[in-house]
Amino acid sequence: MTNQPPLDPVLAAFRKSIDNIDAALVHILAERFRITQSVGEYKAKATLPPADPARESEQIARLRHLAEESQLDPEFSEKFLRFIIDEVIRHHEQARDG
Repeated sequence: MTNQPPLDPVLAAFRKSIDNIDAALVHILAERFRITQSVGEYKAKATLPPADPARESEQIARLRHLAEESQLDPEFSEKFLRFIIDEVIRHHEQARDG
């Protein structure tokens, strides 16, 4: 057993808030992917393409603007959204391919 100093209560409070936010993010992402899974199934049945580049561009522009308003780095927000979009497209391709 190692002797660790007691955790600073201010740091502990910050970490608890971060943990709560992380949990909320996971739940939000899970819900988003449940919805996009339904979208992928619909697109497959309707023979629509898995990707919609025009919609993706609109969403990226919209979220970059929201990031700027929220004082979040718009480059980071775009990278994050692009990661999500790429994963959704992969799921839609899987739905299309059966």
